[in-house]
Amino acid sequence: MPVDPMLQPLVAGFAVEAQEVIQKVTMDLLELEREGLENDALAKIYTRLGRHLHTLKGSAASLGLQDLGDIAHKLEDALAPLKAHTQKMPRPVVDVLLHGLDLFMLRAQAHADGRGDDLPNPAAALAQLVAHAPPPEAAAVLPGGAFAQVPPTVAAAPPAAVSPPPVPSEAPAALEPAGESSDAGWRVSATQVTSLMREVERLREVRLRVEERSRELERVSALLAKQGLLAETAEARTLLSGTGRSLRTDGEETSDVVDALEEGLKAITTRPTRTILDPLQRMVRDLSRQLGKEARLSVVGAEVSLDRRLLEKLQGALVHILRNAVDHGLEMPAEREKAGKHHEGALTLRVEQQGNLLYLEASDDGRGIDLSQVRKAAEKRGLVTAEEVARLNDNQVRELIFREGFSTRTDVTDTSGRGVGLDAVRATVESLQGRIEVSSTRGQGTRFILTLPVDLGSSPVLMVRALEQFVGLPMLAVESTQLARPDMLRVGKRRTHLEYQGQLLPVIDLGARLGLRASSPPAEGQPLLIVQSGGKRVALGVDAVVGDRDLVIRPLPSEVREVAAWQGAATLSRGELLLILRPDWVVSDSEKVTVSAVSRRALVVDDSLTARALHRAMLEAGGFQVHLAASGARALERLQADTYDVVICDLDMEEMDGIELIARLRERKDTRTLPVILVSAHDSAVARERGLSSGADGFLSKRECAAGRLLAEVLDVMSRRGSRE
Repeated sequence: MPVDPMLQPLVAGFAVEAQEVIQKVTMDLLELEREGLENDALAKIYTRLGRHLHTLKGSAASLGLQDLGDIAHKLEDALAPLKAHTQKMPRPVVDVLLHGLDLFMLRAQAHADGRGDDLPNPAAALAQLVAHAPPPEAAAVLPGGAFAQVPPTVAAAPPAAVSPPPVPSEAPAALEPAGESSDAGWRVSATQVTSLMREVERLREVRLRVEERSRELERVSALLAKQGLLAETAEARTLLSGTGRSLRTDGEETSDVVDALEEGLKAITTRPTRTILDPLQRMVRDLSRQLGKEARLSVVGAEVSLDRRLLEKLQGALVHILRNAVDHGLEMPAEREKAGKHHEGALTLRVEQQGNLLYLEASDDGRGIDLSQVRKAAEKRGLVTAEEVARLNDNQVRELIFREGFSTRTDVTDTSGRGVGLDAVRATVESLQGRIEVSSTRGQGTRFILTLPVDLGSSPVLMVRALEQFVGLPMLAVESTQLARPDMLRVGKRRTHLEYQGQLLPVIDLGARLGLRASSPPAEGQPLLIVQSGGKRVALGVDAVVGDRDLVIRPLPSEVREVAAWQGAATLSRGELLLILRPDWVVSDSEKVTVSAVSRRALVVDDSLTARALHRAMLEAGGFQVHLAASGARALERLQADTYDVVICDLDMEEMDGIELIARLRERKDTRTLPVILVSAHDSAVARERGLSSGADGFLSKRECAAGRLLAEVLDVMSRRGSRE
C-alpha cells in the first residue's frame, strides 16, 4: 500500500525512530539469552519488549504502513506466551525475533526512501522465518502465531543443531543508516549541544550583570549630580557618563548575540509539534474505520516548537492514548446518537508551553471510564485483591488503568487486550520527569493531562510583588494587565469579580493565595493580571508589577519538586533566587487559604537559598509570618531581637549545624521550650535518631517536606509543646 504523499516526509523520521527502538529491542533479546537471570529481571525485560513492539506497531499504523504494523503484531504474538510464563528465551526464538526485526527495519527504510511501492508482500518473507522456526518442544513460538510441526527426531536435537533462519530474500547487501549520507553535515552529540546551551545561559547571566552594572553607574552619576556642578567632579562625571553609554551599548550588543545564539540553538534542536501530531490524524481516521466508528481529531498548539528528543519520546505515548480513546472511549455511531451526541466522536489534543513546563492534554467526548468495569478487570487480572479494590476511592480506581497488564478486553485484538498501553505511557512520562493525570465523567468523556519539564533556553517572565515577596509568572500565561477601577469590580459577599471583555472573572489576591494576608477586594489603581491556564482565566491582584525579564527557569530540586505552587526557580542578576508560580495553581480553587487574625511566627534556618524560599512558601500558605536566617549564628541574632512560635532548621550546615543550634537554644531560658523541627536531605534512621536525640521536637526529610508534611508537622509539634507547658 503506497504511503500518503503528505506523510512521506515523516516516514524518514519514523525510520530513524524505528532504528533506535529496534536497537533497544535487540539488546533486550540478547540479554534474555543469558543464564541466571532472576524472575524479576526477566519480567522487566519482557515488559520493555512488549512496550517497544507495541510502540512500533502503533507508530507504523499512524503513518498508514500496514505491512510494518502486521509484522510488529506477529512479533507481539511470538513474545506473548514466553512473557506470560516469564522464562528464559530459547536461542532459536531469539534468532526468529531478530530476523523479524531485520525484516521490519529493511521495509521501514524502503518506505523512507520512497521504495514502498516496489516491496513484495511480507507474507513470503514471514513464511521463510516460519519455515526455519524451532519446534514447539523447544518452547519456540513462531511469528505466524502457530507452533511448527516437525518430526520428533528434529525436536530432540540440541539447540545448537537448529540453524537460524536466513535473512529475508528482500534484504539488500548493505543497509545505510536512516537519514545519513555523505553530505549529511557534522555529527554532533546531544551532550555537546547541551553543553553549548549551558554556555549560552552563562552568557545571558553575564548580560544581566552588565545591565545591573549600568544601572549602578547611573545611580553613581545621579549622586554626583546632587553634589552640584563642582569643578572637582566635572572630569569624573564626564568619564562616568561616557562609560555608562559604552556599557549600555555593549549590553545591547551582548543581548543581540545571546538572542541570536539561543535562536540558532533552538532552530537546531527543536521542531514544531505538528511533525508528530499530523500523522495522528490519519491514524485516528484509519483506526475508527477499522472499528466501525467515526472520529475526528482536533489539534490546538501544533505550532509550539519543542526539543526533538522530547518529541520523539512523546510520539509513542500519544499514539497509545489516542488508540485507547478510539478503541475504549468512543461509542459506536448509533449508540452516540441514541445518547444525544453527534455520530462522530470528538478527540482533542492541546499543546501549551508556559515557562519551563509543557502541558499536553488529550480528551475525548466518549463514554468515560466505567469504574465498576475497571474494578472487575483489575481484580480478574490479579492486579488487586477484592479487599484492596473495595477500599479504593474513585480517583484510585482510575489510577488502576496505568497498571502493567491492565486491560478491560477479554480477547486480544490488533488494537488492545495485551495489557500494554497506558502503563507504557506513564513509564515514558515519568522517565521524562513528568506526570500524567486522568479525569473522567461517565457518559461525557475522559481527559489525560501530561505535565512535563522542558529545559531549552530562556523564557519571558513577569516579575511581581506581594507585600515583600517577589515571584515570577510565565509571560505566556499573562494575557493582559489592568488597573482596578470601582466601575469594573463586582464585590460580593464571598468573592470579587472583574468585568473583562464581557465576562466576569474571579479576582484572586496573590498575597492571600500565598497565605501572606487575609483576602480583600483590590484597591483602586491596584494592578490586576489576567492569567489564563487550561482554559480558565482569573484576575490576579498584585501589589506591584516589577517588570519582565528573560530568565532561564530551572526545575526545583527533586526532593521539593512536588510543591504545587511552584514550577521552578530562576536566578536574577545579583544572584537572588526568584520562584516561578505555576499558572494552573494560580487559577485553581483547589487550595483554600485561611489566615488567622493573629499570625503565627516561624523562623527558617538553612544555608540553602532554595530551601529557605521553599519552606517559607509552604509556611506562609498556612498563615505563618516567616523570617529567614542563612546560618545558626544569624538565627541566634534573630532570636535575641524577636520571638517566634517555631523554628525550622537544617540539620547539616557549615557554620553551625542544627544540633549545635538546638544546644544553644536549650541553654537559654527564653528559648528552652521553643519548638524546633530539624530538616535533612538524608532520609535515614541514623539521621532521624541523631536529630531527635539532640532535643529536636520533630524531624522531616526534605522529601517529606515536598510531599506536604512540613505544615502538618509544624502544627503538630506546636500542639504537643503547648499541651506540655
